Amino acid sequence: MDVARDHGHASDAGSGAGPSEVGPTVLRIGLGGTLRRLREQAGISRDLAGDTIRASAAKISRMELGRVGFKMRDVADLLTLYGVVDPAEREEFLDLARRANEPGWWHRYADLLPSWFETYIGLEQAASVIRTFELQFIPGLLQTPDYARAVTRLAHTRHDEIERRVELRMKRQQLLTRDAAPKLWAVVDESALRRSVCADPEVLREQLRHLMRMNERSNISLQFVPLSRGGHAAAGGSFTMLRFAQPDLPDVVYLEQLTSALYLDKRTDVDHYAMVMDRLVAKLSPPSRAGAILQRLHDEI
Repeated sequence: MDVARDHGHASDAGSGAGPSEVGPTVLRIGLGGTLRRLREQAGISRDLAGDTIRASAAKISRMELGRVGFKMRDVADLLTLYGVVDPAEREEFLDLARRANEPGWWHRYADLLPSWFETYIGLEQAASVIRTFELQFIPGLLQTPDYARAVTRLAHTRHDEIERRVELRMKRQQLLTRDAAPKLWAVVDESALRRSVCADPEVLREQLRHLMRMNERSNISLQFVPLSRGGHAAAGGSFTMLRFAQPDLPDVVYLEQLTSALYLDKRTDVDHYAMVMDRLVAKLSPPSRAGAILQRLHDEI
């Protein structure tokens, strides 16, 4: 991944953090989920809800999943349909919709980002726990600028575009050092640690040294899958699991493809990936051994 890249009250959707911490993506998902519960409690179908706002049932589904922005008129009409008539409660919903429509800091890179990856960045910035398995490359949140530049060059050639993509990746990484930083648990295949992404071996050596430094942070845990292990539970490919502090939001599994991505939030899917991750890490050297493993690989390059 990262080759191309990155019935409750309305306040429930963003509880536990201020708007600048939660971000618009999570606010959209939270508000969408609350609107879905209101609709279901009122016994109203998506078709009827769509007719009310002059749209399709598919548009209602996208709104409820937080995949699109909210028009104030649509939210107001849906609230009326669902029986939310108290002026103060309606204003709370509408204020949340306004905040959910505000662009995130990554909006300035929108010309570089497909919509499916914009969604991921918003979720990543709001996550409280990020668990990732990486088969091909060092995870984007842990890449050095030179390593990120070399990886980006595999898919892009324009110098200015490459530099902006690297800048975006470095800006994403700031979440790991902010107050209330998320917990990052990264499991990386040894092949990614050894793979030379450019002609200069110092790029990879510095990347390994950077991983050693990041491994010392209390909110980062690293484990590695040795080549000698052969097949393992996560052999199907790279994936990332995101968990949020907001109790209203489900865990999300992110699967990136060449031209699209899958976001899985059904409990059965999430539980399956959690089981795969748990089975994998239980058989690996613990995070406390990560520094020694990295040093050995560094000395072999």
